[in-house]
Amino acid sequence: MTTRRRTSSYISGLIISLLLLPLCTAARTGKDDAASLKNDSTPLFRSVAVAVDVVGLGQIAFSDYGQYEAQLRVNLKDRWFPVVELGYGTCDTKDETTGNRYKTSAPYGRIGCDFNIMKNKHDIYRIYIGARYAFTSFKYDIDNPRITDPVWHSSEELSASNVSGNCHWYEAGGGIDVKIAGPLRLGWSVRYRGRLANKNGGVGKAWYVPGYGRNGTSRIGGTFNVIIEL
Repeated sequence: MTTRRRTSSYISGLIISLLLLPLCTAARTGKDDAASLKNDSTPLFRSVAVAVDVVGLGQIAFSDYGQYEAQLRVNLKDRWFPVVELGYGTCDTKDETTGNRYKTSAPYGRIGCDFNIMKNKHDIYRIYIGARYAFTSFKYDIDNPRITDPVWHSSEELSASNVSGNCHWYEAGGGIDVKIAGPLRLGWSVRYRGRLANKNGGVGKAWYVPGYGRNGTSRIGGTFNVIIEL
């Protein structure tokens, strides 16, 4: 077994563990907490929150790609947090060595749920684990002034516009947020992303996928959110 396969197996196992942790926790504590759950007077609907990710804005400001992203989250009993994330990813980059230029911009979306694992679920701090399903459909332009064939040493220009692509992927990970003052909260998360299915177009692999990041079989990413919870 290669190092890459061992690493992939380890990461897959970690993701499965993260996804099953809420179920395992519930099963382990279910009997002890049965009475308290029965008498839990916490309303089902607690609040709704909107958030903006600062990391994507920083990427746009200081690199060739990034995203504008907002989040809508519902608080159910301070324990479960269904969430929808919508964003717009953009990229315009040129390789100074090869002259390759890649350009795209498109919306993307994610849907999922977070689970607050704090023993005191009403604390101003929350520690989450959760998962997302995500999708984007996009078009991209690719251009290279001149490509030289390594065998025949002939050269030709490569240019393609409005090449269609799409990507389905999952995200799993965890995060923390905390109440700062009034409705204001701040939070961050770390996520592992893995592709489920994708279409690159037919002129090579898309260099950047909106919402997913630079293309590959998997990626580690993160967010830093400014949250207003009402």
